[in-house]
Amino acid sequence: PGVLVIHEWWGLNDYAKQRARMLAELGYVAFAADMYGDGQVTDNPKQAGEWMQEVTVDPEGWRARARLGLQQLLDSGKVADGQLAAIGYCFGGATVLQMSYDNAPVKGVVSFHGALPAAPAEMKGKIQPRILVLHGQADTFVAPEVVTNFRNKLEEAGADWEMNTYGGARHGFTNPAADEIGEKHSMPIRYDQQADEDSWQRMKKFLNDIFS
Repeated sequence: PGVLVIHEWWGLNDYAKQRARMLAELGYVAFAADMYGDGQVTDNPKQAGEWMQEVTVDPEGWRARARLGLQQLLDSGKVADGQLAAIGYCFGGATVLQMSYDNAPVKGVVSFHGALPAAPAEMKGKIQPRILVLHGQADTFVAPEVVTNFRNKLEEAGADWEMNTYGGARHGFTNPAADEIGEKHSMPIRYDQQADEDSWQRMKKFLNDIFS
């Protein structure tokens, strides 16, 4: 099976590549896509926000970029027929949710501390991929009302979804570099080892389930 990895808003950095390697060690064909192009990477939140905005301002173009990443994975010639999934972190988490709303040819998507775009009303009864959302309760980047609306819209859409919330976990809880970057730029992000390890185990079971 093949798994597409979508990076945080920082760009395709070593962290996203490391997650792809970890998936490969589990036996998957993994590809970490570059959603910004030209290998653009930063640890400056202002720059990251600008790059992300350039992509997300056009939802159709955003979804098209993600599909191109999926196509690169398919073009490897190493992926079992019809056996695809996508995972993403932060901006990447929102990206894989958009892929599910676009019915990209994946069996399931996993969002780690991602932004939570609501399912479009026109997708009621039509969302085919399974959805797993791994969220930090203390993530101040996603307001409580956004979380509530996200859940409600998935229910209204009749999607096959699950959301696991980790108490005390902040935005970026899976990334060991979050503490240093957060301190440098006064951002409310923090690594949480337990939430990181638990969410990875939940993802592993989810992938096993959808590919079984």
